[in-house]
Amino acid sequence: MRCVQILIDADNVHPVRLRALLDALEQVGLVPGPALSMTVSGRPAALADSAWPEGAELVEQTGWQGADAALAEAYRQDHEPLVIASGDGDFRQLVALHPGPVLVVAAAESTAGRLRDVATVVDPVHAESDRIVNWLRGATTA
Repeated sequence: MRCVQILIDADNVHPVRLRALLDALEQVGLVPGPALSMTVSGRPAALADSAWPEGAELVEQTGWQGADAALAEAYRQDHEPLVIASGDGDFRQLVALHPGPVLVVAAAESTAGRLRDVATVVDPVHAESDRIVNWLRGATTA
């Protein structure tokens, strides 16, 4: 079984979108453990806005780019699937160089739109959440 890596910028993604991602993970049976690593970073208030699964690593950060730096540090480069939940286009280089499949969960109107040429980008508010489920199923069985 493949190990999906999930990096979540809680400061830049609305809790509704994060809930859709967490629901999709639950639907395909992925929980933090051998098949899933999840790092969530952001201000304490942003981290408190969502209910994170047991085993998720929560990294409190404050200040400009604090969450981005924490997620970049947590990132591991491998051929496994990578999911980034962030509206920040700063992750473009990381996404472009990741050797495995990449999914970006973000608002359609965010700067993550710049990531569309290097990854699958889904906004669960404007697209069916099934797109996330289907991507996860495809990426973990490939």
